[in-house]
This record gives sequence, structure tokens and C-alpha cells, in this order.
Amino acid sequence: MPKPLIPLILRFGDIGAEMLPLVGGKAANLGVLTTAGFPVPPGLCVTTEAYRRVAERAGLEGVLAALATTASGDVPALNALAAKARGLVLTAPVPDDIASAVRDSADGPVAVRSSATAEDLPHASFAGQQDTHLNVIGADAVLDAVRRCWASLWTDRAVAYRAANGIGHDTVRLAVVVQEMVQSEVAGVMFTANPVTGRRREAVIDASPGLGEAVVSGAVNPDHFVVDTATGRITERRLGDKRLAVRSMAGGGVEHVEAPASPTASPESAGSAESTESACVTDAQLAALAALGDRVERHYGAPQDTEWAIDAGGVLWLTQSRPITTLHPIPHHAEPSASPSPAAGGTGAGETGARGFEPDGTRVYFCFSLAQGLYRPITPMGMSAFRLLSSSAFGILGIPVADRVAGAPVIAESGGRLFFDVTGLMRGRVGRVAFPRVLDVMEARSAKVLRGLLDDPRFSVTQPSLRPPLRRAVRIASRFRVPRRAVRALVNPASAHRDVELLDARLRRELAAPGDATPAQRLDHVERVLSRQIFPLLPTIAPAAAAGFVMLGLAAKALGDRARPGELQTVLRGLPHNVTTEMDLALWRLATRVREDSESASLLLGTPAAELAERFRAGSLPGVAQRGLADFLSVYGVRAVAEIDLGLPRWSEDPTHIIGVLANYLRLEDPALAPDALFAKGAAEAVLMIKTLSGRAGGVRGRFVRFALGRTRALAGLREMPKYAMVTALAAMRAELLAVGAELAARGPLSRADDVFFLTFREARAALADLPAGETPAPAARETSDPATAGHVPGTGPDLVSAPARTVTSPSGGAARLAPAEIVARRREEAARELRRRHVPRVLLSDGTEPEAVSVRAPVDGELTGTPASAGTVTGVARVVLDPVGAHLEPGEILVCPSTDPGWTPLFLTAGGLVMEMGGANSHGAVVAREYGIPAVVGVSGATEHIVTGQEITVDGASGVVTT
Repeated sequence: MPKPLIPLILRFGDIGAEMLPLVGGKAANLGVLTTAGFPVPPGLCVTTEAYRRVAERAGLEGVLAALATTASGDVPALNALAAKARGLVLTAPVPDDIASAVRDSADGPVAVRSSATAEDLPHASFAGQQDTHLNVIGADAVLDAVRRCWASLWTDRAVAYRAANGIGHDTVRLAVVVQEMVQSEVAGVMFTANPVTGRRREAVIDASPGLGEAVVSGAVNPDHFVVDTATGRITERRLGDKRLAVRSMAGGGVEHVEAPASPTASPESAGSAESTESACVTDAQLAALAALGDRVERHYGAPQDTEWAIDAGGVLWLTQSRPITTLHPIPHHAEPSASPSPAAGGTGAGETGARGFEPDGTRVYFCFSLAQGLYRPITPMGMSAFRLLSSSAFGILGIPVADRVAGAPVIAESGGRLFFDVTGLMRGRVGRVAFPRVLDVMEARSAKVLRGLLDDPRFSVTQPSLRPPLRRAVRIASRFRVPRRAVRALVNPASAHRDVELLDARLRRELAAPGDATPAQRLDHVERVLSRQIFPLLPTIAPAAAAGFVMLGLAAKALGDRARPGELQTVLRGLPHNVTTEMDLALWRLATRVREDSESASLLLGTPAAELAERFRAGSLPGVAQRGLADFLSVYGVRAVAEIDLGLPRWSEDPTHIIGVLANYLRLEDPALAPDALFAKGAAEAVLMIKTLSGRAGGVRGRFVRFALGRTRALAGLREMPKYAMVTALAAMRAELLAVGAELAARGPLSRADDVFFLTFREARAALADLPAGETPAPAARETSDPATAGHVPGTGPDLVSAPARTVTSPSGGAARLAPAEIVARRREEAARELRRRHVPRVLLSDGTEPEAVSVRAPVDGELTGTPASAGTVTGVARVVLDPVGAHLEPGEILVCPSTDPGWTPLFLTAGGLVMEMGGANSHGAVVAREYGIPAVVGVSGATEHIVTGQEITVDGASGVVTT
């Protein structure tokens, strides 16, 4: 049977979303929009089959092989390879049938646009990375434009973008869109959600006379409008000077036409009749645009970045639509689907069902991940662990959880980060005061953001009574004997230290499942420990440390103004009994022993940490280093970077990081900077300060201050112990899950043991249930439902009873679901994308708004103002660049320039921020800045004149202010 012919040309009406590999992202979207009845100018697509055949003749194999081994940060090497690839494609012969098909597609003035298979995707827009040619007239001109589009797959900017986003160069193909040219009177771009604040259901429109290229490229300061999609009300109106228009020429091509300056509207005139006199679009046209954007968003189920044009007859055309890739997804409460879509995680896809659109109103989400200093995404199994822990926490609070595996209703996740729904706290009389105060200590910026929401009527107090939280606090204090533990610690601090040591030993001894447990029993054991036994440890450990800090507060009150600013903080220096400090000192003592052994010291100083880790696992390090590191890891191997995620390896599994730290300790030459010397110095200063403060107070007051501060030093160091106990338990549960993963890898469903951390508990259980007949594990051990066992320490009572393993169905209720290996592969890709996310909001509302990006303040002297383009704040050295050719940016420098087009993109890889004289929030520079996560302000008049290279400036991408 002959192989079916792959088409070279497809009309928009014949293109479906499933044809992405054949037509690329842009053409696929235009086909979908055309079929759905949107006003898309007619056109066709020269498919990737044409490019494939031309590329084969070009001989790109050597370039592709070299690119595969070139680091993403090696820009000169990438540029050289890109130039070679471009040259090969431009000179490759075009087969006659392809040339004929392309020439036949030329019918009147057309726009010729690139459409790559890695383009307009939910996680990467590739905005402006390939070429577009406007007002192309004639068959030969169209063929030449198509050839140049093919070659633009290999521009410096496109190659650098793919490298930065981890997209294989050998996986990308290019199709070309040939579309009827709209000779627009006015055109521009429209985001159906605010790309700066994140607010959904808010159309952000930039418009300028002529073709839309002026707005997209950032060559003009456009008119800027914000429209409330639900009501059609124009909430913001800021008119640009519109000094430049791009217009079609009669013989083909375009020209840039200078226009006289037009008056601009001040922010105060927004919405007034006077402010519309020089606008290039009418209010009726803005309403039509917002309505069109709403239809497009609803069709795709996610916010869209669109391009539009209005012709001389007043007809509104939609020329492009793609997902907005830079919005942080709205947190969702449900567990991830067992069949995640390729777009899942960080794309905003499927947001029409988000919590923010439900009748219960806007929710407030606090990012717990950031509060813990964790910017990277949490593994799916790590997130499942937090859901189980939340069930335990709510159980302690006396609030039943319907599904302990799904977790407490406050648990939400977004982009792989853990969020808490704190709306209830914000609406409670106690919570809105207490929660920000807690954050003042751990995450002050989040506290400030939350306090900024207190006057928002959406979060007014609905729980005014103090009785429920007080009753709950009393019940918990009574159940866990909190007052008794605190008083006992104050009377005899040594008893608190003994209790902690015994607890640590018991955790290490009793948390493991029986050696002969089946995989399903191990999974049950992990679920039970996480949902029943870890969280109750915290109120048993925390009272001692809390008592120490209470004494610090009482001492402060007793001293009053006798204590000068900062003196009481001195008392906390060099605190004993801090498990983290003890770990650091233990590593320093190991470094001291290694330094005294010339063989060990020489090896550690001259060998990469990864190689040293391999030698340690093989037992081939010199004796002093091998034994010392083994001893250290026997105590502290449960720790890790990002250790609250049990999906990440512990130091005992991969000691590369800690070996690197050890080697750095060996390079420390100044004895005065040694950790033990600094600790001893801090402790001595603290003891002296207690003596000074108690003497200053004098008499009975002085004796009380001495006692209180002495107890502070004896107990406050235990503050790290609750988290350490939890990390110890998580490490033990990780070991159990690795055993489950090893079984699944040995018997087929997974490729390797640690794949299990990219499944949820339900999915891991389903994978066990799906093992081939005759190999199904023995009946799983289940926890008893007897509430008397809830919260007990492991090993102190009956823990397990026999019950069959559970199964799980797909979200649709049927038996069909993705294979575990496919779920893992997709989620690993998703995690890799999320690792590149450079901005995570501290607080996020369920309508997508990031409150921190909304709090705009009035400018003061020494500030330049413009349009907010990419949220975030950065302070750094400015680098004024007028031409990107030959320009060099040191990492972290802030790029200050008149404007940008795609040719500037490589500079963005090292830029710490962006200031641009021209452009709007939707121009190319702004889009790329948001994708790279760098703060940006655009439309800053005279930026390259007022700012000089080497000057330190601060860019606030949320307020649109540049401080010089």
C-alpha cells in the first residue's frame, strides 16, 4: 500500500489543532480560529513537510550535533552555529514542486509569517523569534519571503531562546503562513488578562495607527487601554504620542511614517470625554475588541495574547492568538489529574473552572513555598505529602477533613508551588491580626502585602467572634500539655534537651516500616505516618522554644527603654542547642580534620564535588575523608537543599552539595572567620550583653532580666527542632517510597525508582494495583480508624490492621488512564519548565491578581516613570545600549535602551532588568522580559539621556518607576 502524500499546502479551513507538527503553532491557531468562525483574514500554510525537504538538502546534521553539546549560556558559540545554519538554509535548492506550490499561493498583497512547531505553545510563546514579512506582492517575492522565514528558524535570537527554554533544535520544524494582507487604519495587540498584575477578565489593549507591527515591535508609544471584560467599562486610558506609523507601500513592502506629536491624556483624565479626542480607537471599538477577546479566551479556556486590525471599512480582524505564557496559574485545590495535559503547570490553561470564577467570591492565596525559601517547584509526591500533613493539622484543630489524601480545603497548588487559601484568616478578627504578625518574622514582604488587603471590602470581617479560635487554642494546649511542657522547660531546661534527644532517637528507630513489608504496605505506612503521626510532634517540641522567646519578650518589657536598639538581638547570637548550628560546626570540625590530612585535603581541593561524591559512594576516598563524611552523614544525612520536599534526594543519597561546602571550608584561610570562632565570639558577646542589661536594670528587675535572658539562651535554640523532626520523618518516608518505586521499576510500570516521586499517592497505589496477575503484592496494611490512635508517637500502640489495597479510576470515571511512565515523563518536562520560572508571587488572588504588582505609589524626585511591563524589583548597574550589535552585558546589569526588536533578545539572557524609552506593556521587549522573569519598565521618556552606564538604578516593574 503506497505511503500517503503529506500535503505541502493547507488552507486555514482545513487545519485543526491536532496538526501542530505539520503546520506549526501560529497556523494551527489560525486554523482553529477560522473553523470556529472568528474574523480571521483568509490564508494558507506552507507545511513543515516543505521545510523538511529543503532542510535535508541544506545538510544541517553537523550543526545540529554541535548545538546539542553547546551550553545554553555560551552565546558566542550559539550565534556562530546559528549563522552557519542560516547560510545553509538560504542557499539550499528548493524542489520544483515546492517552489511551484508556494508561487501559486501568491494572490494579491499578503503577509508571510513563520509558524514553528515550537511556537505559540502554552509554556513558551516564542514571540518575535522568527521572521514576518508584510505586504508581499508577486509570486517570486512570496517564495523569497518563505525562504527567509525558513532561515529565520536559525536566527541568533531563536537559537538562544530554544536553548534557554530547553527545547531541542533537532525537534523543531517551520511552516509558513501566507495570509491576505489587512490594510489596517489602526491595529495593535490585546491581552485578555492583565500581563503585569495577572488579573483575569481584564482586557489590556495597545493601539496605534497603521499596521500592528509598530506596536508589536515596540517602535511606537501606543495608546494604552484597560477594559473590564465583564462590564465593558474602560478603567484605564493612557494615550501615547503615536509618532510613528507602519504603512504598506504600493509596490510591496512597508514604510515607517513619522507623524506629528498628538496631545496625551493624563491618568486623571481616564474615562473622560476630553481624553478620547486624540485616541486612535473609539470607545465602541474598544468594547468590540474586549468582547472579541472574551470570545477567544472562552474558546481556548485560557487567557490569550492576540493581534488585531481594523481596516478602512471599520471591519475588525483577528490576525493572531496564542496563550499568555507569563501568567502565574491560578491555584487549584484539587489533586492533579492522573492524565495531565501537556499544557499543565504554569500556563493558565483550563482556567475557566478556576476558583476565582465561582460564586463564593475572590480568594486569597499565600505562597508557603516562598515563605520556606523554596523557589523551585515541589514534586507531585512531595505535594501529596503536604496534603496528608494538612489533614493531620486540621485534625489537631478539630476540623474534620473529608478526604485525607486530598488534604485540607486550604491546600492549593500552582505551578508546582504550595499555596494556602488564607481567605478565612483574612475574614476572621483574630486571623487578620495574628497571621501577618507571624509573617513579620518569617516573610515580612508577604505580611505587608496581606495588610494591604485588609481594607478591601471583599475580605471584610465575617468571623468577628473571638470564642472559636480561643476554644481551639485551649483545646490544643490541653491535649498536648503545652503549659506543662513550657513550665517544665523553664524550671529545668536540661529536661527539654533530654526530651528532644530521646524524640530524635525514637524517630530514627521507629519510623521505618517492617523489613518484610510489601510495597502496598509501605505505601500505607507512609500515608499513615504523614497524616497521623508527624504533625502532632510539633506541639510537643515547640513549647520549650516558645517559652524561651516568651522570656525574651518579658525581659524586653522589664527593660523598657533601658535596652538600646539591637541589644536584645545580641542575646540571640551563638545560641546553643540549635540543631542547624550544630550541623554547621560539625562540618567545620570535619574540615579541620581533613585539612590536617594532606592526602584528603589535596584531593578535596583539586577534584570536582560530583566526582568526590562518586568516590565516596564507592568507598574510595582517603580514610580521614571517607570516615569523617560517613560519620557526618549518619547524623545529618537526612537533610537536603529544599528539604521540605520529600521528592528530592537527601545528602545521604547524594552528598555532592555538602562535599562542595566542605571543600569551601578548606579554602578558608583567616582563623578569625572560622565558623567555630565566630560562634564562640557571638556567644561571648551574648553573655556579656546579659550581664550589661541586668546590671543596667539593677535590683530585683535586674535579677529577673538575667534569669529571663538566661532561659532565652537555654531554650530559644530549640526553635529549629520542630522542622528538623519533620525533615527526619520526611527522609524516612522518602526511603519507604524509594522502595515502592524500586518495586515498580523492577516490574515494569516505572523506568527507575525515583520516578515514584512524580506520581501522587493515589497514582502510586493504582500502579501497584495494575501489576500483572500473579505478581500483585499481598493485602495492604491499613491504619485503624480508631481515633484513640490519632496523634500518637510511632511504636507506642497498634498501628496497622489488614485491608485490601485501594484502586483509583481516571477523572472521567472510566478505566482508561495514562500509563505511569507517561505521567512521569510529562511531569518531569513540566518540572523542568517550572524550574526556569523566575517570578513566583508571594500572594495571589483567585482572579489572577498579584496584589504586590498592583500597589503603585506616586513618583518622587530622582524617579523616572513609564509603563509597568514585567513585575518585580531589581537594583543594579545600568548599561545604556543604543545598538545591540557588539553590545555586552555583564550578568545582572540593567539594560537601558531606546527600543528593542527580536534582535536584542540574546542580551536578555544576562540582563537583570530592562528600561526602554519606547513601547507598551505588550510590545516585544515587554513580552520577552516577562518570559525571562526580569523586571521591566517601558515608555520611559529620555531614559538613555537621564541614565548613564555604570549608574546604580532600581527598576520597579510593578509600579513603572525607575529610581536613579
